[in-house]
Amino acid sequence: MPILSSIISLVNTRRLAQIEHFKQHPESVQQNELRELLSTARNTAFGKEFDFKNIHNYSTFAERVPVRDYEGVRPYVERLRKGERNLLWPGDIKWFAKSSGTTSTKSKFIPVSKETLEDCHFRGGKDVLALYLQNNPDSDMFSGKCLTLGGSHQINNFSNASYYGDLSAILIENLPFWTHFARTPEQSIALMDEWEAKLEKITATTIKDNVTSLAGVPSWFLVLIKHILKQSGKSNLLEIWPNLELFIHGGINFTPYRKQYKELIPTDKMHYQETYNASEGFFGIQDDLSDPGMLLMLDYGVFYEFIPLSEITHPYPNAKTLENVELGVDYAMVISTNSGLWRYMIGDTVRFTSLRPHRIIITGRTKHYINAFGEEVMIENAERALEKACADTHAIIKEYTAAPIFMDEDTKGAHQWLIEFDKAPASLTHFKEILDTTLQQVNSDYEAKRYKNITLDAPEIVEARHHLFMDWLKSKDKLGGQNKIPRLANNREYIDELLKMNH
Repeated sequence: MPILSSIISLVNTRRLAQIEHFKQHPESVQQNELRELLSTARNTAFGKEFDFKNIHNYSTFAERVPVRDYEGVRPYVERLRKGERNLLWPGDIKWFAKSSGTTSTKSKFIPVSKETLEDCHFRGGKDVLALYLQNNPDSDMFSGKCLTLGGSHQINNFSNASYYGDLSAILIENLPFWTHFARTPEQSIALMDEWEAKLEKITATTIKDNVTSLAGVPSWFLVLIKHILKQSGKSNLLEIWPNLELFIHGGINFTPYRKQYKELIPTDKMHYQETYNASEGFFGIQDDLSDPGMLLMLDYGVFYEFIPLSEITHPYPNAKTLENVELGVDYAMVISTNSGLWRYMIGDTVRFTSLRPHRIIITGRTKHYINAFGEEVMIENAERALEKACADTHAIIKEYTAAPIFMDEDTKGAHQWLIEFDKAPASLTHFKEILDTTLQQVNSDYEAKRYKNITLDAPEIVEARHHLFMDWLKSKDKLGGQNKIPRLANNREYIDELLKMNH
């Protein structure tokens, strides 16, 4: 066993014991988190408004504090960005994570406190390594560097004392100095604004390093990897970094990219570890690489609630704590955090794959789905169907989005898929048939609407030109970082913009 990994594993022993504790006692750990949050924030303006001093249990908290989305938080954020203190959380908030979960022009700015940086995001990063080393004690990843691919930041327009940027950039900016010796590229390059120039710089500098691990969003990392291979003239990444062993990824589903990564990093010794690290907090880590579920991290200063997806439009939705969640149900996740987000609906939907320990998979977004005809197609349904269609036709997808084709006097409804292939199927018709059939198999609502074409016609697939999605993001000044393509939409806003550019 490598000496450095052995030393780090010893240091991690206490933390692994704490993780084991919350696995065994999730309810009591979460109750304690709620008490700590309420006690710490009781003298803030928000705490006084909702009388935190006299909230002694969850039921009172749920009765008194309403569930809210970003529009409900926005007025507080605007006050915070102007420098107001002790509003949602004690003290001042210096950093705001610019949400990358949408391509909307209306960006979200999520407050990030010192406590969230230290006790949530940085602790999450340490725990990723602790859990990886627990499963891979012979790892030699610390003999080299971690290549991180993040965004950029800039001073916001409201106060010279507060800053905003992609979460990844905020983390890089605030990392302890010693971590910079273990990561690449250097900070000035990592925080560059211009994506294409950043690609060139990262390629030129990191190609000389001994990179043993990668960390970032799979789609953007794929662009970087292909650029590095093109510039170096190599056929796969191991010819450049022979000691590469781990990709820590998150932000989007890895399934559509797994085949491409295996081709570009052709070794069974390569590991892929998923994390759930959002602008609002660090929530989950894949603790068993043979299990797709991520361990819900319960002691990061985050209190969790879950609203069944079927109830999120109700005026008074029935939120559940960990004691009452069930397997196989899609929930909208609600969080209260040590940055002062109180009963905040994050916008992600999750499903529990195990209880005690509580493991989750991300199934989609509360607003990113297709339900124009009662079919309730979630992102997870789409990913499974596309995976099957690709496997059976030997196709490789680079990017995609889908939206409804609405009914009119002459036509039934349908779904339109705009897909950019890295490797197109020999028959787009065959691909469509498999996609359609698999969607019916994994989604009974879709199957019912497709029955004898009574409500829904067969899907329509449009093949996108190369670089269409990249050009679209570039037109919105959203290249790189953690920006994501909206996979599913219940309207045609995104797909119509893309179709206009598809020539």
